[in-house]
Amino acid sequence: MIDLDALGRDLTAAHDRRLSRLRRRTRAARAGGATVLLACTFATVAVASGIGPDLELNPADWSILGGGSTDGGRGAYVHARRTGDGSDSTFMVEHDAGLGPYEAFLLHERTKAAADATSPVPVRTEAGALCRPAQLTRAETVALQALARFAPGTPADATKAATEAAVTTAFSDDPCRGLEYAAEQARLVRAGVEPRELLMPGAR
Repeated sequence: MIDLDALGRDLTAAHDRRLSRLRRRTRAARAGGATVLLACTFATVAVASGIGPDLELNPADWSILGGGSTDGGRGAYVHARRTGDGSDSTFMVEHDAGLGPYEAFLLHERTKAAADATSPVPVRTEAGALCRPAQLTRAETVALQALARFAPGTPADATKAATEAAVTTAFSDDPCRGLEYAAEQARLVRAGVEPRELLMPGAR
């Protein structure tokens, strides 16, 4: 089982050194054009994987299992194994500067699909076809409505269960791939991690 607390501490240190503002999922440093995702949690990494400067991992802590890129390098991913406990993680980065919200979503899905296809461990895939713009907008709207009962600035992790439950219920008869993404986007915006402009226009 991945020790996310320990991993988070390691990655936060790298984050402070490399970027003044980042959070991916989504998402992130869209202003700088880079977003990093770790097992659906966004964070930056440190030192050297050989995949590229945005996915550098400390070889003392991580063994690289493989990786790749999509969209001419706009999306990239690395599969790695933590040397301390043998746990596997997948790191993703998406350069979505200049893309609209739905185009950024599509980049994320293409990168995630490529990463999932080569994952050294089984991965869960959302049911349904890829969410259309109207569905993604509705999912973000539902998530924001669920978040209304939380105080502004509540950490995104603290609202995960509530938003995902609301979105899953709303789409129980018509699920699509991207609902988790939509719920996360809403959480990060509500928590003040990302600007509202990263949401679909109809959900802002």
